[in-house]
Amino acid sequence: MACACLALSTVPSSLPQSKPVNEASGTFPSQETLVYSVEWRLIDAGEARLTQDPNRSQLHLESTGLVSKLYKLDDSYNLEMQGDFCAISTALDAKERSRHHETKVIYDYPKGKASYVERDLIKNTVMKTAETEIPACTHDIIGALYKLRTLRLEPGQSTTMAVSDGKKSASARIEAQQNEQIKTNAGAFNTVRYEAFVFGGVLYARKAQLLIWISDDARRLPVEIRIRMSFPIGTITLALEKEEHS
Repeated sequence: MACACLALSTVPSSLPQSKPVNEASGTFPSQETLVYSVEWRLIDAGEARLTQDPNRSQLHLESTGLVSKLYKLDDSYNLEMQGDFCAISTALDAKERSRHHETKVIYDYPKGKASYVERDLIKNTVMKTAETEIPACTHDIIGALYKLRTLRLEPGQSTTMAVSDGKKSASARIEAQQNEQIKTNAGAFNTVRYEAFVFGGVLYARKAQLLIWISDDARRLPVEIRIRMSFPIGTITLALEKEEHS
């Protein structure tokens, strides 16, 4: 699910823009919890809870119902940030079926490197390590989503953003495509639909399409997130159920 959400430290776009990218006129709360329903192939598959505090964020994803019987999943993802949503570290505790893995990424800006370590906690073994070069500010996929919320990309505009998962770094293009009204259990929202080009070998090897609908108001809520993949996975949709403020 970490790759379901999205984006960034802005880099000047190589594509033409109809007007300069502006910061959002309002700001979303420094503390909030957004709860999403997760749908897979038109089946209720789980719940995702995204909590933000100053300089840190946590995403918890848990399968429910029939999907939980077929594929039990309980993932917790923690992000530490600084400045303009620049990632400092991430930690993923993933319990999926009989597996239990821990993945940690440290972003060392003085050295210009991000280091990745994935462990099998059941076998107590290191499964994979990696290192990649990073710019002075880079984002994991969740911090990127927060950054996108601060931008006023209007339909027809685009920008590029520095993203990394610890194994690879990339400059990902973000396009604002069109205005749409989206209805979820949290209500009806006027939104801007964005597409983030992070799949297909940019940051993730898998071929997929990542779409994000963000409310066109001061709150800039991520109302819906959709990942379209080919068979056998298909489409995964996260729809906002409710928002909670501390």
